[in-house]
Formats: sequence, structure tokens, C-alpha cells
Amino acid sequence: MTASSVLPLFNLAPQLEPHEEELLQRLRETLQSRQFILGDAVIHFEEDFARWLQVDHAVAVNSGTDALTIALVALGIGPGDEVILPALTFVATAESIIHAGARAVFADIDAATFTIDPEAIAEQINERTRAILAVHLYGQGADMQHLHDLATRHNLILIEDVAQACGARTQGKLLGSWGHASAFSFFPTKNLGALGDAGMLVTHDEEVARRARELRNHGQTSRGQHRMVGYNSRMDSFQGAVLRQRLPLLTEWNNQRAAIAEQYARRLAGVPGVTRPATAPGNTHVYQLYTIRVPVDRREHIQATLNQAGIETGIYYPTPICRLAPYQHLQRPLPATEAATREVLSLPMWPGLSESDVDRVCSTLKIAVESANSS
Repeated sequence: MTASSVLPLFNLAPQLEPHEEELLQRLRETLQSRQFILGDAVIHFEEDFARWLQVDHAVAVNSGTDALTIALVALGIGPGDEVILPALTFVATAESIIHAGARAVFADIDAATFTIDPEAIAEQINERTRAILAVHLYGQGADMQHLHDLATRHNLILIEDVAQACGARTQGKLLGSWGHASAFSFFPTKNLGALGDAGMLVTHDEEVARRARELRNHGQTSRGQHRMVGYNSRMDSFQGAVLRQRLPLLTEWNNQRAAIAEQYARRLAGVPGVTRPATAPGNTHVYQLYTIRVPVDRREHIQATLNQAGIETGIYYPTPICRLAPYQHLQRPLPATEAATREVLSLPMWPGLSESDVDRVCSTLKIAVESANSS
């Protein structure tokens, strides 16, 4: 099998190659500006992103992880506080809570959407609970109206992790505009990707934004003046220039992802043992990942068969965070989460994925399922 015959899980080329000259021009302009950290390119991207998301403030940082950590600290969350989150997410979500000095409390997910279950959250709320951290997984949002009402009722802070759902909506509102603060990742494979690490913290609260701007730059209020212990989390100007060029393309890229997901859905309809992703009423799905469910006792065989045919897949995530070594003391029963980690399988997905490639994936998947069923 040649490298060219391998169908990767992600392929950035279709998003990069048609815009290469424009990207290079933006990078040349940044090089000529001699502003390499923050600078005008980042300031303009912050303004564009806040306008697009319809929030009051956007604070560019070095990564989505830093955006979460700084959001928690800027909101005053720390030692003695508990933050409720799902265990089906990238470990960075929990890391941010620990780095802020708070305690992570895990709640189960909705089995259909893979996002945190508001009823499971309600069971975990106590006098130490300070915040809910909702993760919008695979490309669609958690039940934000329910979570917003729950947070309001219990006087809790609501934070959104939008790393995997940039551009998705729930109840007509863009994800990231619901919470007291929200975090975006611009890792290269995300729906809106940089050419390296980058992230964004957004908020409607001017004071939270002010603290976040100080925290990202060593707690500095003015040159040589530091009123708090901060972080070195400033966005590079090159990434700001790249992201500003790419932001206007996001809607079209997300539309392409949705069209590819519809092709997958048609071709996988009725395949025994394959559960296609569901979109909750009121949600739009931007398919950062196209994640199906397959029987737990057949997933390894199905994944191996696809791999042998040159089709890459992924498992997001194979282990609930609370069963990873640093978090095992926080374990509690999470049956829907445990079931999902044993059954999820992500198929190739990117803007520009061809119909013939979707056909190849689906026909091979059907063969893999049939052979798994007969083995």
C-alpha cells in the first residue's frame, strides 16, 4: 500500500492549497511589521472573532487549554471550589480545573449526543459547586438552554469548551456565546485551525476579559508592573494573521462537513450494528469528527479491517478521564460514558473529502461489520 492510497482521518491540504498565496501574503505582512507576539494581527483577529461570535470580548491565547485555565482563574474559581464536567472529553478540560486549583467532579453524558447530561449534573451539585463546564463534543453543543437555566437556578458559573464545535449553534445561538466565558482551540485539525497552537477566550464580562488579558501576559498591567501571578500565553502574530484570513471561510467549510456527514448517513443507513451520530433538536452539527458507534466486542476487528484497507480511524476517547492515572481518585459510576468509550469510532472527515472517498469508507466499513458479525 502506498502513502497516496491511505485515506487519513484528517487532511489539511484541501483547506490550505487553494489559499496558499493569500496565507503567504498575510505572513509576509506580519514579518514586515516586526510584531511577532500579539501585535496588530492578533488584535484585529480578536476584533473579528468577537464580532462574528457576537460577544463583547475575545482574548487570544496560546492554546485552547490555556483559554480554559485562564477563564477559570479570571472567573475567580480556585481552591475549595468544585467544577462539574463530563469525563468523555480530551484531558485538557480536566487539566484546566486542576491547574486553577479547583476539584473536578465528573457527570455522565447523554448517550445520543455524547454531551453532558443536565440531569446528571443536578445530582452532583452541592454547597462547594461553583461552575459547570460544558463540553461541545464532536461538533455539536450540549443542551445549553437546560444548562443555562440550571446554572441560573443554582447561581453557578457556566463555561463552554468549544474546541470541537466552532461555528455550531444551539437554539439559534452560536456556541461560545452562552456562557460566562468560553474557550476555543485553533489546533490545526479543528474546524477553524491555525498553523500551530492557538486558542481564544471569549466573554461578555469586561472585568473577566481584563483579568484574562493580564493573566495571559504574566499578570502584567503595564510594562514592569505585575499585580498577579500569570501565564506566558500570548498568541503569536503569525497565528493571528492566519486565523484572520481563515475565519471568513469557516461557514463554507462547516457546510462542506455537514454535506459529507449527510453522505455518510445515507450510505450507512441500515448497516447492522452501526449507530450514526444524532443531532439534538435545536442544534446544528459541524462534524469536527464523524463519530459512529459499533458493538464493543467488534470495534477492534472493524478498526483493524479499515486500517488494513488504508483507511485511518480514531477513538475519541478510549478511556474516561476519571480512569486515567492522575484522576482516579475522582472516579464515580458513569455508565453512559463507559459505554461510549468502548463503542465510538471516528471516520475520516474534512472539508473536501470526496464522494468517492466516502463510498470507499462506507463500503469497507460494511465489509468489516459483516466479517465481524460472522467471526
